[in-house]
Amino acid sequence: MIAHIKPEEPHDIQSLDEHRKNVAELAARFASTFDSKSFGYVLGWFHDKGKERDTFQNYIRLVNGLQPMSNATEPHEHAYVGGLVISKLLNSGLLANIVMGHHRGLYDEDELKANLKKKTIPPEIKREPLPIQPRSPHLQLSREDMHHYVRMLFSCLVDADFLDTEQFMQPEQAQLRGRGESLPVLLDKLEARLARFKANSADSEVNRVRNYVQQLCREKSDQPCGVYSMTVPTGGGKTLSSVLWALRHAIHNGQSRIIIAIPYTSIITQTAATLKSILGENNVLEHHSNVEFNADMNDDQVKALQLAMENWDYPIVVTTNVRLFESMFANRPSACRKLHNIANSVVILDEVQTLPAKFLLPIVDSLKTYNKLFGVSVLLTTASQPVLEGLIPGCNPRAEFKGFDRVTELIPATSRLHDKLRRVKLSINDTRLSYGDIARELCRHKRVLCVVNTRRDAQEIFKLLPDEGVTLHLSRMMCPDHVNETIKRIKAALADDSCETIRVVATQLVEAGVDIDFPVVYRQEAGLDSVLQAAGRCNREGRLKLGTTHVFSLDHPLPRGEISDANNARLALQGVSDWFDPQVMTNYFRQFYCRKETFDLQGMKGLLYAPRDIQFETAAQQFHLIENEGRTVVVVWKNSMELVAQLRSQGPSYGLMKKLAKYSVNVSERDFKALMSIGAVRDEQGVYVVDQEVQYDEKLGLLIGNQWEDKVLVK
Repeated sequence: MIAHIKPEEPHDIQSLDEHRKNVAELAARFASTFDSKSFGYVLGWFHDKGKERDTFQNYIRLVNGLQPMSNATEPHEHAYVGGLVISKLLNSGLLANIVMGHHRGLYDEDELKANLKKKTIPPEIKREPLPIQPRSPHLQLSREDMHHYVRMLFSCLVDADFLDTEQFMQPEQAQLRGRGESLPVLLDKLEARLARFKANSADSEVNRVRNYVQQLCREKSDQPCGVYSMTVPTGGGKTLSSVLWALRHAIHNGQSRIIIAIPYTSIITQTAATLKSILGENNVLEHHSNVEFNADMNDDQVKALQLAMENWDYPIVVTTNVRLFESMFANRPSACRKLHNIANSVVILDEVQTLPAKFLLPIVDSLKTYNKLFGVSVLLTTASQPVLEGLIPGCNPRAEFKGFDRVTELIPATSRLHDKLRRVKLSINDTRLSYGDIARELCRHKRVLCVVNTRRDAQEIFKLLPDEGVTLHLSRMMCPDHVNETIKRIKAALADDSCETIRVVATQLVEAGVDIDFPVVYRQEAGLDSVLQAAGRCNREGRLKLGTTHVFSLDHPLPRGEISDANNARLALQGVSDWFDPQVMTNYFRQFYCRKETFDLQGMKGLLYAPRDIQFETAAQQFHLIENEGRTVVVVWKNSMELVAQLRSQGPSYGLMKKLAKYSVNVSERDFKALMSIGAVRDEQGVYVVDQEVQYDEKLGLLIGNQWEDKVLVK
C-alpha cells in the first residue's frame, strides 16, 4: 500500500505501513508531554487507515503517472475511514473527530455524529486490532477542559503527519527544522548581558530598582509550574526581568520553551529585536502578520523561521495575543499544529490588562486548563495588574466567573516600586473643554504629547495647532508604514536637542510599546490603566524631578461601550491620594468588571463545555479577539500603487498581500460607504483600493470626505 509518492523520477514510494508507524511514534512522543502517549500512538496508527481504499490507491497512482489498478473514478477521500475504525474500537466520538478532521479540521460534534451514522467502512479495509491498549491519562478532566484536551491530541496528530510527510517528500526542508540552542545556553547569554549592563550603568534609583527586580526573579524562579504575576512600573526593566524569570523557571521545571504574547505589533517588534540582540537571531521566533526578515539572513535562515512559524518549534517565541488565543480555540490543522509546543512551556502575557473583558472567561479558563493539564506556567506582566484571581463578578450573577485559584505575585507590595520610580504627577481637570481649548493648552508647551480616544478627535485637535517646529498627528487613519515612519520622526526629534518645538496628537496606539519621552502629556479621560499608560510616556527617562500628565474631558460624550465603562470605573474611585498605588488599580478593575454584562461575548461556554456536544468548528468561527468590523482599503503611500498594479496583472499572493498590508487602513462600515458614495473606492481582485492621491494626506492619513469639492478647476 502506498502512502506517498515523490513526483519526480524515479518515483520513490513511502509505504502506508511505514508512514502510519512513523506518525504514531511521533504523535506518541508529542502526547507524552501530557501523559497521553498511548492515545497519540493509536491516533497516528489509524489516521490514514482509509488509504487502504482501492479508490485511493488507484488515485495516487494515476496522479503520479503510475499504472492504476483499475479505471475506477469514485471518491477517494480517506480520513473518515480511520474515524469510523477508531469509533468502533474505542467507542469514542471525540477521538474519531480527531482522525476524521485531520485534513479539514475538527467537526462540530452534531455534524460528526451524522457523518458516523451515514458512512460505512469499505469492505476492502483490513480489520486489525488496536496496536496497543490505550491507557487513560492521569489527568483530572473537567467539562471546561475536554475541548482543549481533544485539540491538543489533534495538534499532536496533525503535526506528526505533516512532519513525517515532509521528511519523506522534502528531506532537505525537514533538515531546517528544530534549530535553536538549549535554554541553559540562552540563560547564560542573558545573565552575561545583564552583568555587563550592571557593570556599565550609573548608580541611579532606576538602575537599583531594575537590579532589585532581576534579583527577585532569580530568587523566585525555582517554584513549581503555576500562575504568577509581575507588577513593575514603567521603566523598571520588566521585559528582560520576565524573560530571566521564565528561563530559570523553565529550566527548573524541565519545560521546553518560552512564549511571549504581546497585544501590539509595535511592542513585539521592539521586544523581539532586543531578545535577538542578546540571545541570537537563531533562537528567537517573531511571529505576527507584519513580520519582516533580516536582510542579512541567507535563504536557509529565512526558510527555517518560516517553517518554525508553522508549529513554534523554537526556544523563544514572540507573538501576538490574537495568534496565541485564537490558536487555542481553532479547529483547522494549520492553526492547531503549534498547540502541542505550547504544552510544557512558560507563557508570558505582557500588558495583560489589555485582554478584552468580553473574552476573559474563555481566556482565563484556557490558561487554567493549560496550566493544570499541559504543564504550562503563566506569567502575567504589566504596570497595571488586572484582577484575575478568585470570583470575578459582573453586573449580574449570570456574568460572574471563576478566575485563577491563585496568582502568585513576584514583587512584594512592601517594595513600593511605584514610589521609587515616581516620575509623574496627575492633574485631573473635569471641566468640559472644546477642541480649541485643548489646542491652546498644547500651545503653552514646546514639547508635549496629547492622547485622545478617537481618530476624529485626534484629527480635529491637530488641525488647530500652528504649523511650527515638528507638529505631528498619529492615528490608525494612517497606514502602518506611515505610522512607523511618524514614530521614527518623533523619536528623532526628541533626541535632537536643537529641535525646540515638538507637539504630537495621537490616539491610544502610542500608549504601549512606543518608547517616547515628553515632559508634558495630555490624556483625554479614560480608564485608569489607559491614563497610567499615557503617563508612562511622560518624563520616562527621569530627566525632570516630576513630569505632569493632564487628564481632560472634551465637550462631547465618550463613545459608548468599553471606553465609557472604563472611564466611569475610574470616576467611581473616591478619595484616591495616589493614583499609582497598585491597590488603586485593583479597586479600579473591580469597578470596571462590575459594569460588564458578560465576560463571554460569543458564548464559548455553551459551545465548548462538555457534556454537551462540543462545537469545535462553530466556536473557532466565533472566537475573534479583534472584531473584523468595517473594511480594509489600500491607500496611496510610497509604492503602494505599483503593488496594486501587480495585483491587477498577477492576482493575489501571500507575499503581495503582506506587502499591501503595510499600506492599508481599516475603516468603519459608515466611512467605507462614504468613500464609496464619492467614487473613491475600486475593487481590484477582491482588494479595495482608494487610488486618489487627494484622499490621503501626508499628515492626517486617509480622508473620508470628498476632497474634490474645494478644488478650483483652472482652464
